[in-house]
Amino acid sequence: MPIRFLVFVLVAASFALRVASADQGPSVSGPPNASEIAFVRAIQADLDKRFPTAVDAEKAGYFRYTNADDTGAISYANLAWTSSDIRHPSQLWYDKNGKLLGADFSVSSAGAAPRPHLFGVQPGRWVEFDEHVHYVAKDPKTGTLLYDKYVLVPAFDAAGGDAKHPTTATLVKLHRVASTNEVVKVFYFPSIWDLIVWVKPNPKGAFADKNPLVTP
Repeated sequence: MPIRFLVFVLVAASFALRVASADQGPSVSGPPNASEIAFVRAIQADLDKRFPTAVDAEKAGYFRYTNADDTGAISYANLAWTSSDIRHPSQLWYDKNGKLLGADFSVSSAGAAPRPHLFGVQPGRWVEFDEHVHYVAKDPKTGTLLYDKYVLVPAFDAAGGDAKHPTTATLVKLHRVASTNEVVKVFYFPSIWDLIVWVKPNPKGAFADKNPLVTP
């Protein structure tokens, strides 16, 4: 399955994108069809206007939680994991200069929910993320923020935590940090169907893994 990834994150194969567990039909790659082109043009017109820079995203409630991935994208989330329409991406991604690159739209995949039929996008474009706990830490010596930190749900719960309501104390118990003061942000990332789309024009197509116009 082609992946742009883990733009968000999921740096490790341990919670890499899963192929649909049930028979959801084949994954789709390749250039967009007519309805998908219309979708891409609509989000480009909207998101480029409202969230052109990472600062704009932060003002709207998004926060950074990853380093740049191998496509050059740095991810920001707002913890609203259901995208009610094309104006509400669950994640936005920016380049190292804070310029908008793309967005993720998502809906829950809990209960073996089928791939979405939304926004005129072929269901096979949607991929599945497993649930996990993410956190952003701060180096106690330098103050440097540390991104791409995560714990899988079974491990988090086995330590006496509640992954759906994570606390910094559990991260200390897991020896991920030495003190709760080192944790800047901790949050639950649910199981979702996720649509990854380039907002920045991409010669390979808006749903391609990488964009040759972006240098990581």
